Amino acid sequence: MPSQQWRGPIETIPSTSLPLKIAQIAPLIESVPPRLYGGTERVVSYLTEELVAQGHDVTLFASGRSMTSAKLIPCCDLPLRQKGAPDPLPHYLAMLDKAHGMAAQFDILHFHIDQLQFPLFRDLASRTLTTLHGRQDLPDLEEFYTRFPQMPLVSISDAQRRPVPHANFIGTVPNGLPLDLFAPTLDPRGGYLAFLGRVSPEKGLDHAIAIASAVGLPLRIAAKIDRPDAEYFHNVIEPLLAPPMIDYVGEIDDRQKSRFLGEARALLFPIEWPEPFGVVMIEAMACGTPVLAFRRGSVPEVVDEDVTGCLVDTVSEAIAALGRVLALDRARVRRRFETRFSAARMARNYVALYRRLLGASGARPRAEQPILLASDRFPNRLEDGLERRLTHPARLSM
Repeated sequence: MPSQQWRGPIETIPSTSLPLKIAQIAPLIESVPPRLYGGTERVVSYLTEELVAQGHDVTLFASGRSMTSAKLIPCCDLPLRQKGAPDPLPHYLAMLDKAHGMAAQFDILHFHIDQLQFPLFRDLASRTLTTLHGRQDLPDLEEFYTRFPQMPLVSISDAQRRPVPHANFIGTVPNGLPLDLFAPTLDPRGGYLAFLGRVSPEKGLDHAIAIASAVGLPLRIAAKIDRPDAEYFHNVIEPLLAPPMIDYVGEIDDRQKSRFLGEARALLFPIEWPEPFGVVMIEAMACGTPVLAFRRGSVPEVVDEDVTGCLVDTVSEAIAALGRVLALDRARVRRRFETRFSAARMARNYVALYRRLLGASGARPRAEQPILLASDRFPNRLEDGLERRLTHPARLSM
């Protein structure tokens, strides 16, 4: 089947004013939104809330304890990471079975769970959209996509899709944040550099420590440690910690994040992997904080050189460039964030793609079955041990 790639800007896709009935199918690892770390679930929450605000009828399939202004279909009683489920697969398959049974109620079913739904929803491909949130340079993905050429895909950066050029991408939609989520701090008083995200070798925390140590500025580290990365933290990172200059503060929530990023002089993002997007970069920009990042994956698409940050290739280049980063106009950083990375723009771009898939018809679904809400949950008795099955390292990328 030929690719359905839209050849012009997303904003030029034909549109109508009719609201759509949209299902958002989220990962079950964390709640939507997550309390702490959880990049994909956070983006799904921002998209869902903005779609509702723009007048669409949205149903969210997600874990229990999710909070949304959309209709919620809780597909497990607790987020699977919190529950400690040893095998997430039964929960995902049950969610997909439920979504498939309700599919006639929706114009579009928008998936955020990698490729798991492809076999079950092949017959509904023209009414589905899959946003890929993880890395695509993994073995066997190109061959897998050739088996499902009819499934429409969206990338979150152009760099993300390059390893699988024959997959059926119909557009690229960058992630976005609500404009009121973080207030910009134009005169920070913290005097430190910030590292925010997850502790793992590919995130480059050791590089961030080396940069901060070389320039003599404190580094504050707000990061999650997944169980598979605990050994790396204890063996590699922990010996480098030297409070108050190199200080690990643990995971933080959005309220803490606003102050943490806003008071920082710059965010360090020295990654060593093909980052599909990197939400933390636009979170920093929303606070007015410039970004010093390694030129990997999507980073050149997200950071505007000498406007919202600087791009380098090595630790030594980062040390040399830090002065340029600290001199950037924080008000301009915030303005560029507002222009490029708002949740409203993200939602409008997705709606344009939904309408493209539907032939710009805005047609209502053929069946009007009742929506089943919170009481229609199924039991979940799995205990202990989740980590990265079903969510290969790419799934925990942001």
